[in-house]
Amino acid sequence: MNSSRPYIMRALYEWIVDNSFTPYVLVDASIDGVVVPQQFVKDNQIVLNISPDAVVDLSISNEAVAFNGRFGGVATDVFVPVSAVVGIYARENGQGMVFDPEEASSPPDDTPPDPGKPEKRPSLKIVK
Repeated sequence: MNSSRPYIMRALYEWIVDNSFTPYVLVDASIDGVVVPQQFVKDNQIVLNISPDAVVDLSISNEAVAFNGRFGGVATDVFVPVSAVVGIYARENGQGMVFDPEEASSPPDDTPPDPGKPEKRPSLKIVK
């Protein structure tokens, strides 16, 4: 199943922009594949302003967030794998979402269930 993270990111981005706020993403710069200006990374994290006024050619795909932005007056291509996005929020009020760290996806288990062991079935629990 595809990760829900990029879909949620796109929805929150649109919601933040529609409300005339500034969308920021918090990025774990220690993740492989992250391309950001390293001089602005602190404690392996960087906050990026991805508002339409701040970036050019923004793409939030299922694989990555990519755009061109200016850092210290220098145009820079930025590439952030979706798994490196820690959160997305509005600068003005902090509303948004922080994501759980993604675990490395493991290949599906093709081993047949043990016939002597009952299969674990999903269940719902009523919480009052």
